[in-house]
Amino acid sequence: MAQKTIRAVVSGRVQGVFFRAYTQEAALRYGVKGWVRNLPDGSVEALVSGEAGQVERMIAWLHQGSPSSLVSRVTLEEMEPDEQFAAFEIRYW
Repeated sequence: MAQKTIRAVVSGRVQGVFFRAYTQEAALRYGVKGWVRNLPDGSVEALVSGEAGQVERMIAWLHQGSPSSLVSRVTLEEMEPDEQFAAFEIRYW
């Protein structure tokens, strides 16, 4: 299967609502690797890597978000991975 890596920036009410924890759970469910972190502007950034179909399912989840979140926009950028990921982790500044 073709591999795919994307960078996503999720805007809306996505901080203080356990968005990163739910994102990590979704990543485990869909079998993707990478990371998620809060950004200073109130958005959340994620790097998602895996088989193309799995990454597409994760992108769909990011548009939906966690139960208490309110996603207003998801900006996507396809990229070449600059690191290998063993898992999907929550990163902190």
